[in-house]
Order: sequence, then C-alpha cells, then structure tokens
Amino acid sequence: MNPEAKSMLLHRKDLLGIADLSVAEIGMILETAETFREVSGRAIKKVPTLRGKTVINLFFESSTRTRTSFEIAAKRLSADAINISASTSSVVKGETLIDTALNLEAMAPDAIVIRHGSSGAPQQISRIVKASVINAGDGAHEHPTQALLDALTIRRAKGGIAGVRVAIIGDILHSRVARSNIHLLTKMGAEVVLAGPRTLLPEGLEQVIPAGTGSVCFAATIEEALAGADVVMALRIQLERQSGGFFPSLREYSVRYGLNQRRLALAKPDAIVLHPGPINRGIEIDSDVADGPFSMILDQVENGVAVRMAVLYLLAGGEKP
Repeated sequence: MNPEAKSMLLHRKDLLGIADLSVAEIGMILETAETFREVSGRAIKKVPTLRGKTVINLFFESSTRTRTSFEIAAKRLSADAINISASTSSVVKGETLIDTALNLEAMAPDAIVIRHGSSGAPQQISRIVKASVINAGDGAHEHPTQALLDALTIRRAKGGIAGVRVAIIGDILHSRVARSNIHLLTKMGAEVVLAGPRTLLPEGLEQVIPAGTGSVCFAATIEEALAGADVVMALRIQLERQSGGFFPSLREYSVRYGLNQRRLALAKPDAIVLHPGPINRGIEIDSDVADGPFSMILDQVENGVAVRMAVLYLLAGGEKP
C-alpha cells in the first residue's frame, strides 16, 4: 500500500456506530462513496482494490437490502465474500456468539460484517478479533451504514446537509436507523424533527444524543413535523421488537400517522421521501408516496452499495481507487 493510500484510510479498526465518528470521518466516507458510485455505473462493475481480502457477512437477523448490499460491495471491490446466517450456523447447535467469532477469527478474515438482535453484539466481537468489525444493525442501538447512505442521498438531492430540515416519523423508540440518523444529521448541521405515537417516542432523547451543530426535537403532531420539511423519512413499524400494545391497531396507525399525499403536501414542494425498508405499504407509507416522483427509496438502495464499498475499502485497507 502506498503512502497516498494510507492517508485515505480511516484511523480506526471498526465501524460500530455513528456516535463515535467525527464530522471529518463522516465526510471522508461520503466522499469515498461518491467515487465508488462511478464503479457501479460501469459495464464491468469491479475494481481490484480489495483483491485477496476476505469479508464475512454474519447475519443473525433476516435482511435483504443490507446483506445483499454488503455482498455486492465486497465483490465489486474484488474481495472474497462469505455469507453466514444464524439458521445455517452452529448457533442452532448451541454455540455462543463469542465462540462463533473466535472460530471465524481463526480463519483470518479481514472484515466481519455483523447484524444481531442484541444491542452491543458488534462491540463485543470487536474486542476479541483482529478483523475489522462493521455493525450492520444491532438491536435497537445503531445501524451506521444506513445513516451514511441516507446522508449521501440527502446530500446529492439537496446539495448538502447543514441547514436541511429532516422530519423522521414513525416508530422512533425501536429504530436503530433513527438513532444513527439523529447522530449523523445533527453532527452535520441538520435540523431533525421527530414525530409519531407518544408510546413510540423515547424519553430524554435530546440528552442522550448531543445535537452537535444541528438540532433535534419532538413535534406534537406528525403534521407539525412535516411542515416545511426538506426531507421526510418514514420508519417501519417494528412489530418484531414490540412486546406490548403500543397502538390500538395497524389500521388506526395508518389513519393517524401514515405518510400519504395529503400529509406530504405540508412539506416543501421539493421535499424528498426516504424509507429504510422494508416498506409496509398502506401502513406507514402509502404506495402513491413510496412510488411517487419525490420518492428516493430506490436511490437509497443504490447509494447503499457505494457507501458499503467505501466503508470496506477504508477499513480493510485497499489501494486508492
């Protein structure tokens, strides 16, 4: 690796969350992702930057976009990508997460991408392995690469992030996407407004997540949050993480909190619509909004590959693209 390439790498072993990333590191990842977007547009979508490296995708939760995105990202960087799911691993035989990690470490991978239902699982693994650990979502804690791809989408659509008003609506309480986005957007100077059922709004979030140069607040109603928004991010109702009745029914949720054309009209005329997926059509977002002219949901998926290429490259130490 030449000195110029070294200067392009993140000065950290792992990407465990947005909370401990600096503004400069976030900017480096986004700029590198812009470079890799060009690769995805080529006839032959591959560069040799991580040739000879091994990336293991270790997913203990179901995933379509994130897992496939990381696999494609690794392969487009010419790395060897190995996919492991909980249902096909020794976890079903009683093996612990630590033993799984130690056995994978013995095979000398360069990066381990992990999604786990328990908050803190990536941090636990990162302490015992030499490989770079990338958090692909841990419980209701963080989902850093989702926030980075959202930031790239917003920056490309709005020309920047500072000063942008972002309305995040829905199940804030159980959303790791919301937490990572709040960390990132406020660090980069955005105004974040949260709204949803009171039972799905965490208490004291303003104190837990420092605002940085931006701000974060709760709106009394979804209509108040949407008023004048530049970006509207609808979140999925995470029934799998809910142990009680947080709202009477999905139908009532759709009526009172769903993102439809009438509510979207309260935002700015050029407001963009985001959603981390998977979409529950007709519940948190109507189809005519999800498929409408202001939706950038598929742009998020496209940008996700570029962002994950950038993260793998910056951590695993490939040559400069």
